[in-house]
Amino acid sequence: MPRTHDAHQYEQLREQAVALRREGLSRRQIRDRLKVSNNDLLNRLVQGEPPPAWTRRPNAKDDLRARARELRRQGWTYDRIELELGVSRSSVSLWVRDLPRPPRRTREEAAAIAKRGWERTLALREEERQRTKAAATAEIGTVSDRELFLIGVGLYWAEGAKAKPWRRDEIVVFVNSDPDMIKLFLAWLDLLKVEKERRRYCVMIHESADLEGAQHFWQELTGAAPQNFYKPLLKKHNPKTVRKNTGESYRGCLTVRVRQGAELYRRIEGWWYGIVLGVSSATQEECPK
Repeated sequence: MPRTHDAHQYEQLREQAVALRREGLSRRQIRDRLKVSNNDLLNRLVQGEPPPAWTRRPNAKDDLRARARELRRQGWTYDRIELELGVSRSSVSLWVRDLPRPPRRTREEAAAIAKRGWERTLALREEERQRTKAAATAEIGTVSDRELFLIGVGLYWAEGAKAKPWRRDEIVVFVNSDPDMIKLFLAWLDLLKVEKERRRYCVMIHESADLEGAQHFWQELTGAAPQNFYKPLLKKHNPKTVRKNTGESYRGCLTVRVRQGAELYRRIEGWWYGIVLGVSSATQEECPK
C-alpha cells in the first residue's frame, strides 16, 4: 500500500486509471497514458475493474460454456450435458460447479433421460457412418469396363453356382436378395454381351410374404418380360423360427439363370483362376530375392 503522504496522490492516480479502464483502454494503454512503469502498482490501480471485451481472446468454447450453464439451470445432470454438448466431464464441472445441483429424479425420469441419451448416441453414430460412406463412395468414381469385368468375375465366383468335383454342372446361376447386386450382375452380363433372351428369372420367397409385390419389384428392376420369369419358389413357414426378414422391404431372393451357359461358365472359371494366378505372380515379384 502507498505511504500516508502519498495516499492522496495514489487515489488520484487510481481514479484516473479506473476512468481509463471504463473507457475501454487496456492495461498497456493505461500504463503508457499514466506513465506507470511498475506492474504491481498498475495492477492495484485497476483492481476490481474488468478488462474491456475487446482485449479478451475469443474462446471457442464460450458458446458451449453458456449452453452448459443454461442446461444446468434447467436441471440437467452432468451426464446429460456432457452427452448433449460432446464435451468432457471435467469441462462441464468447471463451467457449472457454482450452480445449484438439480433435484433427484425419479427412476422413470432417469430411464427416459438415459433413453434419449442413447438415441442421441445412435444418431451421432449414424451421422458418422453416413459421412464415412459418402467419402468412400466419392473415392470410387466412374467404373471402367475392365474394372466391371473383374468385379463381375469375383462377384459371380463368390455368389454364383459353381461346379463340384462330384457334380460337374456347368451352369450360370446367380442368386441374391440385394437389388444392387442383381443390377451389377446384369450390367456385367450386358458387358459380356449375353443376350437378354437367354436370361431367365425366378423369385424365391417366404410363403407368408407379398409374392405379387415381390414379382412386380423384380420385374421392374430387371426390365424382363413376365414370361421370362419361372414359377416362384415358396419357402414354407416354420412355426419354430422367428423371422426377421419381414416388412415391405422383404422381396425374397432373385435367381438369374443364363440358358445354354456351359461355355460361359467355363470362361468364368478360367477368368477367376487367371485373376488368382495374376495376383500370385504379382506377389512373388514383390518378394525380395
